[in-house]
Amino acid sequence: MEKAIASYEKRMQKALEALQREMATVRAGKATPSLLDNIKVDYYGTPTPLKQVASVAAPEPRLLVVQPWEKNMLQVIAKAIQTSDLGLNPQDDGQVLKIPIPQLNEERRRELVKLTHKMAEESRVAIRNIRRDANDHFKKAQKSGEIPEDEARRLMDQVQKAHDKYIGLIEEVVKKKEAEMMEV
Repeated sequence: MEKAIASYEKRMQKALEALQREMATVRAGKATPSLLDNIKVDYYGTPTPLKQVASVAAPEPRLLVVQPWEKNMLQVIAKAIQTSDLGLNPQDDGQVLKIPIPQLNEERRRELVKLTHKMAEESRVAIRNIRRDANDHFKKAQKSGEIPEDEARRLMDQVQKAHDKYIGLIEEVVKKKEAEMMEV
């Protein structure tokens, strides 16, 4: 049963990591290469992640530089970035795309904070579902006689502690991202 606890905790860890990856793609006013992680580029008819056709760097706090590995991809990448919901306007200099990251206005900051809270709630729900699955598993094991009642209760307590730990970590991630976004 300890293996079962470890597998449920691993699933909770994956839910937290997914939230962290998702949060990295939310624009916070600073230039980070992960901002463009969700951009897909039409690479010879196939939607391909941007980082597979170009390198992305942040040489300055408010500037991203995208250098495609094939020069003919400049326009395609620029179009993909412009049509994304990031509100960025790349500038083509013939060799690379320079993407200035504008300051966020107050209204946009509030929208992004709401978005991060929505993402966090989805992660909390995922953690709660994992807890429910674990508790159901241990209750069934108890009913079938695989484990005694006190063992089932102990295992459910362990799952609850893991649940509380990961919910707390989600709160930390959200607070950190919110502070980053509200920073002027």
